[in-house]
Amino acid sequence: MANTEKTFTVAGTATNPNGTVKVRFANDLVARIKILNKAGCTDINLMELPNAMTKLEALQWLTERGVTEGEAGFAVANKLDEKTRIAKRGELSVRASASTKVGYVDTTSTETTESTVAVAS
Repeated sequence: MANTEKTFTVAGTATNPNGTVKVRFANDLVARIKILNKAGCTDINLMELPNAMTKLEALQWLTERGVTEGEAGFAVANKLDEKTRIAKRGELSVRASASTKVGYVDTTSTETTESTVAVAS
């Protein structure tokens, strides 16, 4: 199964005009700051990531870098929890779909036996 999850090189937080703090992801720091400013966002705190990362990896990186205080920390922690649950749910569905039933014939008898075989991915 090919990894089609999108990666980003910029992550951080910004406060919307209505006062809510959201976690933001982008691939161009300057362009994203311009867009957020134009939209009326304040407290823009975006950081360039050391390499391209998925949202889950970027959230973990932000947590390691100390973005854990105040409303920004709360937003990062909530988004990290959400992405972790989604990743675990996806892992379970991949495991479930990786098991397949296979029929085979036992050569010592004339019965056909059914068994579940886990497919390595």
